[in-house]
Amino acid sequence: MTLGRRAFLIAGPTLVAVTSLPSAFAEDTGLPAGDTRMGPRVLGSPDAKVQVDEWFSLTCSHCAHFAQTIFPQVKANLIDTGKIRYRYHDFPLDQVALLAAMLARSLPADRYAPFVDDLLSTQDQWAFAQNIDPVQELKKRAAMAGISAAEFDKINADNALREAIVNRQDRDGAFLQIQGTPYFRINDAPAPDVVSSYDAFAKAVAKAS
Repeated sequence: MTLGRRAFLIAGPTLVAVTSLPSAFAEDTGLPAGDTRMGPRVLGSPDAKVQVDEWFSLTCSHCAHFAQTIFPQVKANLIDTGKIRYRYHDFPLDQVALLAAMLARSLPADRYAPFVDDLLSTQDQWAFAQNIDPVQELKKRAAMAGISAAEFDKINADNALREAIVNRQDRDGAFLQIQGTPYFRINDAPAPDVVSSYDAFAKAVAKAS
């Protein structure tokens, strides 16, 4: 999904533009010490020679298409075999995607990727189906992942987590000049062509190996 210059800071339920960002990845998330929700979300061997980073939005149709058509082969052939280490970066493009990212971040780290995969694979059902409330549909998906209704409401009201995600997104977007999602880097170099097919993805990984 393509986006214009979009930088958010959340103040209550509304989104307010931010104009200045630090251009570094080290950060103070603003969350309490020991809160691991903004920690790395990674699949694959830490010893892999190639690291792939993806910035995605859970309401981006292009992200969903990649997740459904290309990522299964990436996981089976490249992640599970130890060839690449795959790191997720939340880059929500709207408030619904932001809430979805907050829910994913609130799960134990090893349940983040399965929940993200579930949301992307069912995006048409919970985000874009006719005559539905996406927030209530998210609540149903979250319940299936083990998040109770009370926990859901608590997460939805957690403005510290909301700001942490948005501030990181804002910084990454400015520092890396992200113009759309999904956005990929392989060994910290932009990899714009990997979304076209699995063969293109595998070729880029082989080149970086």
